[in-house]
Amino acid sequence: GGGSVTLSAMNSVPDEHVLVVPRSLFDGAGDFQGFCSEAAAYLPLLLDPAHTSWRPRASVEEDPSFKQLIPYCILAWTDAAGVKHFFAYTRGGGQGEARLRAKRSLGIGGHISSTDGEHGDDTSYDAGMRRELAEEIAIEGAWTARCVGLINDDSNAVGRVHLGIVHMLEVASSAVTPRESELVECGFAPLAALLADRDRFETWSQITLDALAAGQID
Repeated sequence: GGGSVTLSAMNSVPDEHVLVVPRSLFDGAGDFQGFCSEAAAYLPLLLDPAHTSWRPRASVEEDPSFKQLIPYCILAWTDAAGVKHFFAYTRGGGQGEARLRAKRSLGIGGHISSTDGEHGDDTSYDAGMRRELAEEIAIEGAWTARCVGLINDDSNAVGRVHLGIVHMLEVASSAVTPRESELVECGFAPLAALLADRDRFETWSQITLDALAAGQID
C-alpha cells in the first residue's frame, strides 16, 4: 500500500506510519484464534481514537504489543445460476511482503496509513480500505461492502502483529482486473474449487475459506 514517506538523514528507509491498537485492548475485548464473526462487538473499541495510534511500520512489524489493523476484503460475485464465486489471486515475485510471496490469496487489503485520514478514526479506516482496493484492483460496476468478522492468527510472526477486519464486497459484475502486475492467476471461482486448492493459500485466506465453508460468514 501507499502511505506517508519521510526520509531521515541517517536512514534512507521509508518511514510509513500505520494504524495500530494496543494488544492489551484486543485481549481485554476477548482474544481468539482464527475467525470471529462478532465484528460489531470489537469495531467500536478498535476504531476509537482514544485507543488507536499511528506508529512507524518498521517498529511495529517486530512489536507484538501492538496489533496493526488490516482491512481484508473478500469479493463475492453471484452467477446467473445463483452460485456464489469468490475472487482469488496469486501475488508473484517483486515488491511486497516476502513472507507471503507466491501464495494464493482471497483477501485484498493492507495497512491503514497516516495519509488516509486525520485522526485514525472510522473515516481514515474506510479511506484506507478504499485506497488499498483501488491500488490493487479495478472493479467494474457497482459493489456494496459489509463487515463480516475479524481474523486473528497468533500462530506465526506475521499474524502476531496484525489483526484482520474482514469485509465482504458483493460485486455486480465479475469484471474485476488487477492493477498491479504482480497479481497473477486472478479470477472468481466457487468455494468448492478454492477449498480443493486450500493448501496453496496464505493463512488468513485458509481461515476465511474455512469460515465460509462452516457457514460463519453469511
